[in-house]
Amino acid sequence: MATPREIAVAHQRRQRSVLLAVVAAILGLWRRINRDRLTESWQAGVGPSIVETMARAQVSAAALVPVYLRELAEAQRIGAPELEVVPEAFGRSASDGRPLETLMYQPVIALKRLLADGVPIEDAMRRATAHMAMIASTQAADAGRGAVEAGMTVQREWTMYVRVVNLPACSRCIILAGRVYPHSTGFQRHPNCDCEMMPVTSDDVSLPSPQTLFKQMSPEEQNQRFGKAGAEALRLGADMGQVVNARRGMRTAGQRLVTTTGTSRRGVAGRRLRGRVRLMPESILAEAGDDRDLAVDLLRQYGYLIER
Repeated sequence: MATPREIAVAHQRRQRSVLLAVVAAILGLWRRINRDRLTESWQAGVGPSIVETMARAQVSAAALVPVYLRELAEAQRIGAPELEVVPEAFGRSASDGRPLETLMYQPVIALKRLLADGVPIEDAMRRATAHMAMIASTQAADAGRGAVEAGMTVQREWTMYVRVVNLPACSRCIILAGRVYPHSTGFQRHPNCDCEMMPVTSDDVSLPSPQTLFKQMSPEEQNQRFGKAGAEALRLGADMGQVVNARRGMRTAGQRLVTTTGTSRRGVAGRRLRGRVRLMPESILAEAGDDRDLAVDLLRQYGYLIER
C-alpha cells in the first residue's frame, strides 16, 4: 500500500497536469483575440470559450479529490469520509467569490490600460498573456485545494493538514514545506502556487523539509530560486526563513542592499542589531569576500544564522 506521502505527491502531480493543460488551452484561445477590437472579439467568442474552459478545469481539479481522500484515509487507517465533495460546485466561480466571467476579463482590462499608457502592443500583450496564465493556473489549483478543504472537514479525525511542496517550487513555498496547520486554517498561497494539502490525524508526519528540498536542487536551481547571494548564504548555513523573508523589505542604501524585515525588537535580527540597518546576504558576502569565517559571523550577526 502506498504511504500517505506517496499518495499526496501523486495527487499533486495529477493536479499539476490539470494546471498545465488549462493554461495551454486558455492561452490558445487568448491568442485569438483581435488586438484592434478587444472587447468586441472577447464578447463574440473568445471570452465565453475561455470562461467555459476555465470552469471545466476547475471541475476537473475538484474531481480528483474524492479518490485522493479515500486513498489517504485508507493509508492512515481511518474511515473514509461519509460525504464526498461535489466537483461541479467548485466551477463557475472565482476563488475570491466573484463571477468567473469577471475575473477572466481582467487581462483585457489590464491590456487596455497598458496600451493607454503608451506601452508598445507586443510588450503589453506579453504582460497581459502572463496575467491570463497566472489566473488560469491559480483558479484551477484553488478549486482543487478548496475541494480538499471541504472534503477533509467531513472526516473529524483529520484535525490538521500538512503543506505538500515538491520541486520545482519558489522560495516562498519551499520555506513552508512540511508545515502543519489546524484543519480550519486557510491555505496560504500566492498566484501560480501549486502546493497541495495532505489531511492528517496528527502532526507526526514525514515530508521533505525546506532544507531537504534545498539540498535536492542543483546550485544553479538554488541560485535561481533564492538569488545567488541568498543561495550562497544558505549553503553557509543561514536560516532559510530569515533569508527569504528579508527580501520583502529589501532596499538600497548607498552601495549596499539592506532590509527592514526582521528588524523589530521581536525579530532575531532586531534584537542583535539594536536599531542598526540590516544588511542583505548580497552585501554581507560582498564585504566578506573569500573569508568564509567572516561571512558566517556576519550572517549570524545580522540574524540569518541561528543556533540549532
